[in-house]
Amino acid sequence: MSKQLVITSSPHIRDKETISRIMWWVVISLIPAGISAVWVFGLPALYLIVACVVSAVLTELACQKVMGRPVRIGDGSAVITGLLLAYNVSAGLPLWMAVLGSVFAIAIGKQVFGGLGRNIFNPALVGRAFLMASFPAYMTRFYVWKDGALVSQATPLTVVKMGGVPAVTYKTLFLGNYAGCIGETSVLALLIGALILLWRGYISLHTPLSYIGTVALMTWIFGGKAGWFSGDWLFHILSGGLMLGAWFMATDMVTSPITKKGQVAFGIGCGLITSILRLWGGLPEGVSYSILIMNAFVPYLDNLFRPRRLGERRRWI
Repeated sequence: MSKQLVITSSPHIRDKETISRIMWWVVISLIPAGISAVWVFGLPALYLIVACVVSAVLTELACQKVMGRPVRIGDGSAVITGLLLAYNVSAGLPLWMAVLGSVFAIAIGKQVFGGLGRNIFNPALVGRAFLMASFPAYMTRFYVWKDGALVSQATPLTVVKMGGVPAVTYKTLFLGNYAGCIGETSVLALLIGALILLWRGYISLHTPLSYIGTVALMTWIFGGKAGWFSGDWLFHILSGGLMLGAWFMATDMVTSPITKKGQVAFGIGCGLITSILRLWGGLPEGVSYSILIMNAFVPYLDNLFRPRRLGERRRWI
């Protein structure tokens, strides 16, 4: 016979998207926040970004060589980890600490688990948690760029935690010209990046909106000094690392739920923990820890909200 019937096993769906293509688009989506960071915090922000990215890539290369794995530093995943870690630190953090955080994020937060696709926790947040535990004085000291130098200043969330009234407007919070981690302050830049990811179809609205919505609801109900339902919810969703966390870290494909219902539950859980830490915890911010805690529950959420098989009847016990 001139023609043969070739039978192959599943899956049969083909798509032009690759891991590398997705990762580099995520890198592109993070560029607006990087530009804003350099604009607001000056050259120290650029130095931090370069140090974190380079050290993350080199650590990934070293780990893959030592562990005998294929070298895949060109897929862009290590670059993303370096960028996100840099965006989660203060402009005044010494470069050697930033490098140490990147090494820990890649080696312990990612490669120990088997590399890309096998890590349980978001590597960048693992690196940040390590730096917070090791160098809390540096990680909680924030700056603004004035007259060519970094000047120490409290973040708006810190002012609120101390019982004061922050001297910032919603416009300032939206544009990002205030003290904070270098990649979290500009909501405008982060939303531009989020729109790129939504346009490419790499993320959905389920996790970010449920996360941001839960924080808004909780801070509105419990965050006001005049009693219940008097909190400034808009201030809370524009401040700190909520936008960075909700759009770029809680939506991580590896460490977030697969199903839509699971993603909503994940976002609500992140929002509840963030709100509890902000309103009643010892630290003014709680985004990083909330995402890391919820990362541990992802397998349970995927199992709880798994799709029904054809013909399966749901059992309610």
